[in-house]
Amino acid sequence: MPPLARNIAIIALVALAIVALPGGGTAAAVVVAVISLAFLGAMAWFAQRLYKENQFTLLSMTTAHRALLYGGIALAFMTLVATPELTQTGAGTLAWIVLLAAAGGSVFYVWNESRRYRI
Repeated sequence: MPPLARNIAIIALVALAIVALPGGGTAAAVVVAVISLAFLGAMAWFAQRLYKENQFTLLSMTTAHRALLYGGIALAFMTLVATPELTQTGAGTLAWIVLLAAAGGSVFYVWNESRRYRI
């Protein structure tokens, strides 16, 4: 049996078990929650690692640049948390795009400024 067909059969059997067995939906919700927590933990570990590796660069920035960087990161985080609420309407989707673009632009601006050499 080719690997692709085997993998599709495994996914189909798991889906059948979730649908057919009692409590399968609850088990699926638990699995999704565990995967989500693992992903969030990995993101937190990556952010901590990135902060530790670039601590000197962050401390050598001006206070305004650090505030803009942390504000952009916080704006992106809050926008991503509010995604289900913002994307229910067209105006909300537009606001979601504008907020993420503003967050990305502020982080890019600070990154660009941190790489400039000034006396």
